Amino acid sequence: MKKIRFEPERNGFHGVFYPCRKDTDSAIILMLGDSSEDLMAKCGVKWLHDQGVHVLAMSPAEKDYGHHEYPLERFEEAIRWLHLHGCTKIGIAGASTTGMLALCAASFFDDITLTIALTPCDFVMEGFYRDGKDGAKERPGDFESSVSYRGKGLPFLPYAYRHPDYWNMIQKESKETGNMIASRNLFDESEKRHPLKEEEMIQIEKIKGKIICIGAEDDALWDTCRYIRRMEQRLSERPHESSFEAYTYEHGTHFVFPQALLTKALPVGSRLFISMMFKAAKEYPKECLETRKDIDKTLRKAISEWKAE
Repeated sequence: MKKIRFEPERNGFHGVFYPCRKDTDSAIILMLGDSSEDLMAKCGVKWLHDQGVHVLAMSPAEKDYGHHEYPLERFEEAIRWLHLHGCTKIGIAGASTTGMLALCAASFFDDITLTIALTPCDFVMEGFYRDGKDGAKERPGDFESSVSYRGKGLPFLPYAYRHPDYWNMIQKESKETGNMIASRNLFDESEKRHPLKEEEMIQIEKIKGKIICIGAEDDALWDTCRYIRRMEQRLSERPHESSFEAYTYEHGTHFVFPQALLTKALPVGSRLFISMMFKAAKEYPKECLETRKDIDKTLRKAISEWKAE
């Protein structure tokens, strides 16, 4: 797969550009997986290439799923590069933490006219590390934001627990719920201890073009459907220049990816893999599969319409 690599020191952002073989002026900034070149990212690229768009995969570093003080200026530089190389339409897509990041970036930069956020939250998360400190797979930073702009962290919702209690509580919830990973209680408790303030909310009313948010009620990591409904409510109360499409499903888990994307990653066994990750996928395999198939159709249609606008 032809690609161009970028580094912050040289280009102002970390990522890999994967040009589409089809002639197009549309590009989507994609944030999936632990790096811009891992299996998940590459499968996302292939799925988007099928939709006829260039893809710029971005990540914090070569391989780092931690998010702490991620500079939004990196998206500014990426957008500038895409424009200079013939991309007049720019979209952005992310899932989980990067679903939040996609919404944040789109709220800052008007050039983004399609925003796809899978299992997003509607607030800025506190930053976290995946550096293995004291044997913990993940830990919160020292009250650092997950996102920054012009050298200043954005206001954020602080986690209810600090290190090492943070990871201990995630492990406890995962074991009790039968999921490989679960943190829904952690996020609910965080909001309980620290009611969200306006400055911590993502200003989605500033996003231009089309916004698509997708989530499932059985998400084990956080209550994304509640967050999506709050976004709908926020937009109903504020002037905005966007169309908002919310797709919430009863079953689908935290992995609400297009089915064809998952099939590219795991041609055989994608359903088994998800059922190993999340209890809901094991209990409702057919329903989760239908959710992913529906998401596949929905996103294909949305991208096609966006390109034609």
